Amino acid sequence: MSVEIIDQLDKGIIKLLSKDGRMSFTEIAQRLNVTEKTVRTRYNNLVENNILEVVGVVNPISLGVKVGAIIQISAVPPWMEDTIKKLQEIAGIRFITLTSGEYQLLVQANVRHYEEITEIVKSIHHIEGINKTNVILQMDIYKNSFEYI
Repeated sequence: MSVEIIDQLDKGIIKLLSKDGRMSFTEIAQRLNVTEKTVRTRYNNLVENNILEVVGVVNPISLGVKVGAIIQISAVPPWMEDTIKKLQEIAGIRFITLTSGEYQLLVQANVRHYEEITEIVKSIHHIEGINKTNVILQMDIYKNSFEYI
């Protein structure tokens, strides 16, 4: 199964589970006017084909993780893979992506205290191949969605 052949029923299942990952197959079937067996089969296919992954999402604030930062990183291309590997090892960094423009990497860090952001930035500055960084502190979150459909 590929993304191109996901039909409206698959999208409906994904959309419902994006809102409530604990929704039963029976309830999904009722909402989509199909049988529970159909939902179960479609769900299994979506999971087996790495299209859908249902996980528990933790509210970071409930764990005391209240400080967030977006860090833009300009890195030298020959060291890009090593830079990414070293960034992956830094505790508190939860997201790394390759981007276009002046900064080739964008990192999101979430920690308990502002001092930890300082330590992360210091660690980043010690990685060979990084030219410069731009640190943007997250002040408040107004939307954090996992709905893609």
